[in-house]
Amino acid sequence: MIKKLLDRIFKPKNSKAERAKTESAKAEPSQSNRPVLGTKKPTRKSADASKHDANKNGALTITQKNHQIDRKLLSSGAIKTIEGLQKAGFEAYIVGGAVRDLLLKRIPKDFDIATDATPEEVNRVFRRSRIIGRRFRLVHVLFGDETIEVSTFRGSHLEADGDSKVTDSGRIIRDNVFGSIVDDALRRDFTANALYYDPSSQDVLDFHHGFADIQAGILRMIGEPETRYAEDPVRMLRVVRLSAKLGLKIDPATQAPIASMADLLQDVPPSRLFDEMLKLFLSGHAIESVSALRVQHLHHGLLPMLDVVLEQPMGERFVMLALQNTDDRILSGKSANPSFLFATLLWHEVLAAWETYKADGHPLIPAMHMAMSEVIATQAEKLAIHNRYTATMKEIWGLQPRFEQRAGKRPFGLLTHPRYRSGV
Repeated sequence: MIKKLLDRIFKPKNSKAERAKTESAKAEPSQSNRPVLGTKKPTRKSADASKHDANKNGALTITQKNHQIDRKLLSSGAIKTIEGLQKAGFEAYIVGGAVRDLLLKRIPKDFDIATDATPEEVNRVFRRSRIIGRRFRLVHVLFGDETIEVSTFRGSHLEADGDSKVTDSGRIIRDNVFGSIVDDALRRDFTANALYYDPSSQDVLDFHHGFADIQAGILRMIGEPETRYAEDPVRMLRVVRLSAKLGLKIDPATQAPIASMADLLQDVPPSRLFDEMLKLFLSGHAIESVSALRVQHLHHGLLPMLDVVLEQPMGERFVMLALQNTDDRILSGKSANPSFLFATLLWHEVLAAWETYKADGHPLIPAMHMAMSEVIATQAEKLAIHNRYTATMKEIWGLQPRFEQRAGKRPFGLLTHPRYRSGV
């Protein structure tokens, strides 16, 4: 009796508080069922997770100790681009020719980045960037004077629901299909170009034994060469250019179909053909490239009757001297004028047409202008040389009749012409 009285006097508030707490607990859901605030489920894999997945997908991880790539040779723009994408939660790697050149102890001319971010996502990460391209959309990220090209991992163009288009011959003309890093590695042309370097971990991911091929000095196509050449015939020119430039031996299976499939180059847009030929002639190894073109029977039709010119003793000597001059300038770190090179390669065509027009009774200078227009018009059907180059080519060709004019002050005026050195 006394105990009950004491409990009623000293514990009423605590009892009410406990009842309120119990009722509140019944009304609210348990803590374990409540969502945790301030956390967000990541939509992208971390860099470590992506590396682990890539290993599970069959890539060979080559550590810095084995590949010995000097990180100091990377451009600051490439590093900043990868760091920005990885910070945003995306995968990002330096790919293609840059990794290949670094493994060959060469300084890359440019750095390309591959990522799982879409072009729109890349564009949102970097303020100074723009989406370009139709055949396959890319993003150019700008850092001062440096432009870094960023591409999204490519998927198979055979996907029914993808944004792709293929001609009857098998050539891919549109290829905006995205995929995984494994798909992207499979879509690349050569094993030496299917290497992915992560500057953060300094690891190289190798999906198609490209590292071993580079060490062995072999240039090998990924997949069936016939199918890959049909998809993009320009790859046949690329084989020749890279083999001559890098000193790599073309794999026999990669080389075998080239001669029989050379006609597929006729289906390539002239602008793409010109860009690839320009890379070939300005690689610093133009002489080796032209020799390789002849061996592979790829020079027919690229420049009008270039094969005929090269078969003539005087014509071949003239062309080879021009190519040697261009190679020497590039290898010594000097600039080379594409206009001079193409003017040289086509000069015998202009000269033959000029003689024909003069024989028909046309005056000297008008005959030259008619010959220039004819050769350039014929050339445009196969290889679309840009107008900024053809204008300079005409200036160089137009100087030739003036070298015959030696009377009075004309020779001194010729010496001050801005194209005099190229025209000599």
